[in-house]
Amino acid sequence: MDNTVSFSLMELFKMGGVFMWPLLAFSVATITIGIERAIYFIYHSLRIDDLGGRVSELLAGSDYKGAAEFLSAQTKRRMGARVLLALVNRAAPVGGKPFSEHHTERAVETEAASCINSMENGFNFLTALGSLSPLTGFLGTVSGMIGAFKSIAEATEVNAQIVANGIYEALITTVFGLIIAIIAMIFHSIFSHIVDKFAAEIEKVCSDLIAEISDRQS
Repeated sequence: MDNTVSFSLMELFKMGGVFMWPLLAFSVATITIGIERAIYFIYHSLRIDDLGGRVSELLAGSDYKGAAEFLSAQTKRRMGARVLLALVNRAAPVGGKPFSEHHTERAVETEAASCINSMENGFNFLTALGSLSPLTGFLGTVSGMIGAFKSIAEATEVNAQIVANGIYEALITTVFGLIIAIIAMIFHSIFSHIVDKFAAEIEKVCSDLIAEISDRQS
């Protein structure tokens, strides 16, 4: 005879008590931020090698204007184009002024930081949700355990079923809180890896281009 008891998601939600409401809000926020960031990264191509190669070719012929026009056409959907455009604009000779490697690097770093800040939008919320969700779930469990022991204290006859049911219901919030935290941290880890990879690649490409420009103008 199968004595397995199953519950629907709505029944589990009701059994979790009042603390399931903030957990519901946390879950919606986590999924929303995760989807929004995923769409953002899909829309904004982070590939940089093709841009670096084309800019290097144009700068080899001292075509700073052509390089700037090429990059300007890419800035809407290419984060790397924004950084390289800052490099080209700063490195382009204006009024006979000599090339300043230091000032060019500063311009690149400033633009790269701006791009990375845009990419990391929402990361702090994912970190907060990853921390608050299990704590809220544990708080719900403690509250449920208090209620369970209160029922035990008021019962004239205590049996294993009363204890087991109370603890079973109390632990539901912890489970939901941990699930939300795991999802939030997975999103954060994946997106952080994407940003770190972009930062490393843009740094390498910009360093190579600055070195090439410096060699040609020296």
